[in-house]
Amino acid sequence: MAAHFDRRLRKAAVTTTVAAVVVAALSASQAPDVTADAHGRQTTADNMPTSDAPSEESATGNSPYYTDLPPLNSPSPAPTIGTPASRGPAEAGIPATVLDAYKKAESELRRTKPGCNLPWQLLAAIGKVESGQARGGRVDAQGNTLGRIIGPQLDGNGFALIKDTDNGVYDGNSRYDNAVGPMQFIPSTWAWAGRDGNADGKDDPNNIYDAALSAGHYLCRNGWDLSVQADLNRAILSYNNSQDYLHTVLSWLEHYRKGTHEIPDGTGTLPVGRSDDGTGLTGPSPSPGATGATTGPTAPGTSTPGPGKPTPPAPPKPSDPGTGSPSPKPPTDPSTPPTTETPTDTVHHLENAGTTGLTAIAGDTFTQKISTRAETKAGQSVGKVRIRFTVIGDTDAAFTGGDKVAAVTTNASGVAVAPALVAGEKTGGFTVRATVIGRTVAGLDYRATVTERVADAIARTGATALTCTPGGEFADRVEVKATHKGAAADKVAVTATLIKSVLDPVESDKGPYFKDADGKTVRTLTGLKTDAKGLLTLPKLYADDTTGTFVLRLTTAGGATLNVQLKVAEAQPEPSPDPSTDSPDASPSPSTEPAA
Repeated sequence: MAAHFDRRLRKAAVTTTVAAVVVAALSASQAPDVTADAHGRQTTADNMPTSDAPSEESATGNSPYYTDLPPLNSPSPAPTIGTPASRGPAEAGIPATVLDAYKKAESELRRTKPGCNLPWQLLAAIGKVESGQARGGRVDAQGNTLGRIIGPQLDGNGFALIKDTDNGVYDGNSRYDNAVGPMQFIPSTWAWAGRDGNADGKDDPNNIYDAALSAGHYLCRNGWDLSVQADLNRAILSYNNSQDYLHTVLSWLEHYRKGTHEIPDGTGTLPVGRSDDGTGLTGPSPSPGATGATTGPTAPGTSTPGPGKPTPPAPPKPSDPGTGSPSPKPPTDPSTPPTTETPTDTVHHLENAGTTGLTAIAGDTFTQKISTRAETKAGQSVGKVRIRFTVIGDTDAAFTGGDKVAAVTTNASGVAVAPALVAGEKTGGFTVRATVIGRTVAGLDYRATVTERVADAIARTGATALTCTPGGEFADRVEVKATHKGAAADKVAVTATLIKSVLDPVESDKGPYFKDADGKTVRTLTGLKTDAKGLLTLPKLYADDTTGTFVLRLTTAGGATLNVQLKVAEAQPEPSPDPSTDSPDASPSPSTEPAA
């Protein structure tokens, strides 16, 4: 858990003169909506909202982070906190592959979630405080870190208590979870937030492309608009729930917005100040198991200080009031978890809280939301338990906002209600699985079905008679409109068949026909779909040498039917002119009979 800056600053803030310098520096380098309090800490205009997400639902499990701040002597100073002495060395820039990953993640999020307005500089700021930009850019050309970056085990001793959720696959620890990778995701969060950012067919928290894209999606959930300060604050706090963390990330965000540059991989500077080292902002290298450690032959959750870096001194022991001597403290076994039982620990199973008949038409929102109840072995409801809902299967259905995963806390009745589920265009069945976050309990599956779009009526948009001469082509094309409950039915499948008659709906073998791409005769068309206005214009119709009246039948998904009459007949000859009316000036011929 992050230490408070008040404690970390007590060594530096030794005189009121230093405090005055801090406030002066703050005044000269504020970010928008950021002010300083009497202790030189930043606050925002909305009084700094806090995240209500518990540790096991945050990105990092509220693991430790680097506290180094942007240099004061940067060309465009970024906002500051702490004392001028707490500033780290001049920022060297961002390693090339790491910077590329941030920018590609921003590009993808602007395409898939444009309303989020995610800047790549935010990913860079978080990457800086979480892992020092993947330990100064120690990654290969594909973005894989050279050695895993593992945080301390979250065993409840000074940190959150998060028991193992990945069988040690990512963090090498089969008892507790550790934050992993350049963006420091805990395995339980990575399980639903992980994305494949480099298109290699897998999502890996130890790959900077995957981690950066996943961090972007994580920050863009809940409909947050990161161009709005309040939403930006909430998103950052959900990543690591600490006000000091928020201040530090905002400082680096402003710094990177004012400009940075690309440097070769592996040449970046590694921060040294740690939120858990107990030595202030300019403390020595990370403590064993801290973020930024590279795994090797050491035990899970531990690391060896880098070359030339001193081992951090033990923090001072609290004194016994009245004596000045260190207070006796009973020894603790780090491997022994706290005995305090949480609501999550009491959950024995999940029950369906009344969800039935999950069916929706493609593109529609399911009318019913999924409800799950957490219960003890005795069947008692358990409140304040986090339930994760995950969409599983070959489907493009998702919860509102486009996410495949949602986490909801059970209410006083032990019930968690998932966000509204929206059907995609893929028809068929899929599963939504409910699981308890932070506890191994059998998941509860809900079967959902997406049916094709339907229309209950279809009609021609014109009334012109459709006629043609033998061997010719129809001058007018058939256009129809499909509707459902009076509204335009878009993307509805339509089948067009030339049949023998209304009473004999078998495909005709003579008369009008369509042509396929090769110019061959076709009398049945499938795969047709109406447009956004419910309209469909059929291809051109042709006629063979058979005369008569024919029927074109159109049917839609949903059962709507329309019969269109087509007539093929010889052209009527024009009437012969009447000789007596050939000329308007015609007069009787003169008589040839002799006069009497």
